Amino acid sequence: MKEMLLLLIGSALVNNFVLVRFLGICPFLGMTRQVETALGMGVAASLVLVMSALAAWLVQAYVLVPLKLAFLQIVVFILMIAVLVQLLEMVLKKSSPELYKAMGIYLALITTNCAIMGIALLVVTKGYTFLETLVFAVGAGLGFTLAMVIMAGVREELEYADIPPSLRGSSLALLIAGIMSMSFMGFAGLVPM
Repeated sequence: MKEMLLLLIGSALVNNFVLVRFLGICPFLGMTRQVETALGMGVAASLVLVMSALAAWLVQAYVLVPLKLAFLQIVVFILMIAVLVQLLEMVLKKSSPELYKAMGIYLALITTNCAIMGIALLVVTKGYTFLETLVFAVGAGLGFTLAMVIMAGVREELEYADIPPSLRGSSLALLIAGIMSMSFMGFAGLVPM
């Protein structure tokens, strides 16, 4: 149980996909203007993270390795992630049209989000069990969502600040991301990895 808790904390904070591994930067910078949309994107990406990690583990363990097709791993994972994102898109379009419209192009970009592919490859290469894969993916999703919401909160607060014109827009967002990244690196001694 202790190992699972350490794995969860480690994947959420110590090895945060956005702020430490630098995966998934596109939605991190593009969808963090409002907390609501950042939270929606974080939850959507987290669902795909968990589903793709579990599906990657199952496909690797029960299809690719037994059939000696491990060399097709990347192609199979790309197709699997695309299908999962399409399913999520259909569900969101039906259940939450407002969130679907707010996400716009970024919902389709989950397919090419390197954090999604990264988790699929990480769980396979690290040799996690199915339960470890689930815990790792949930932690990664929580960390991704946490980073998105914190960034959106900071950017919302800065809307009312007197910022020099040269720092407005992308340059300020990148500065904030760098400071957040340095702060998350402070978690490095929290969990031995």
